[in-house]
Amino acid sequence: MFKKIAIFGVGLIGGSFALALKKAGVVEQLVGVGRQLTTLQRAQELGVIDVIATSVAEAVTGADLILIAAPVAQTGTILASIAPHLQAGTIVTDAGSTKSDVVSAARAALGDKIAQFVPGHPIAGREQNGPEAALAELYVGKKVVLAPLPENTEQDIARVAAAWQQCGALTHRLSAQQHDAIFAAVSHLPHVLAYALVDDIANKPHAASLFQYAASGFRDFTRIAGSSPEMWRDISLANQSALLSELDAYLLQLTRLRGLLAAGDGPGLEAIYSNAQQARHSWISAIESAEQQNKEGGD
Repeated sequence: MFKKIAIFGVGLIGGSFALALKKAGVVEQLVGVGRQLTTLQRAQELGVIDVIATSVAEAVTGADLILIAAPVAQTGTILASIAPHLQAGTIVTDAGSTKSDVVSAARAALGDKIAQFVPGHPIAGREQNGPEAALAELYVGKKVVLAPLPENTEQDIARVAAAWQQCGALTHRLSAQQHDAIFAAVSHLPHVLAYALVDDIANKPHAASLFQYAASGFRDFTRIAGSSPEMWRDISLANQSALLSELDAYLLQLTRLRGLLAAGDGPGLEAIYSNAQQARHSWISAIESAEQQNKEGGD
């Protein structure tokens, strides 16, 4: 399907994309671009990429597809470096966890070449980082959201979707605004909460004792606090407005729970816990049903 794909950022996300496409046998050459030569060399040693680009021009020239898999704050700078070398027929996409800011950065950087940029976001990850964390199976059965622009052609959108589908992913479409509102609630807020809890406990004078007795519930709730601080700093700031709205709503819920606890209102607490339990069971059942359909070849 692809003669040459250039990947800016060869860590978990970009590296897994590369490994999946290699495993599928649909790309002839994978070129890596990054800030640190040692990271690129390690990616090449691991077979994640075939070639280390010595310049942006070398990476971009002749590429069918370019994936930007770097922290979202770097997207504008990367796109600006790509723009002078971007040839007709080359499609650019990204893997950023926010979309409205990325679209704004793309319009500023690419100008009249904006039609060649198809925004995207794979909904998959691990708390590990770097090319060593990359997995060929990371995207199997996972969702990838595309947020096409009015300028994009259906052919280019389909081309990007096909690349992700070759990785085993299921592609969906949302507007940039819909994307950011949804993921502020179900992804960005949970990361903020996990970081806040671990930071709070780590700063207590008896932190060592607390961590000594923390068990599986604490581990499961705080797993995502092991993610890249740089990446989540950028995501938090990039989606500031939507994330603030979700934080405000959550603070109200905490205030409500505190009031019930202070009043000794057992039925009130149980009602909230029961509603949450039922909602989570329904969500898990829906996920399991979708995964089973995918294994059996359903829609």
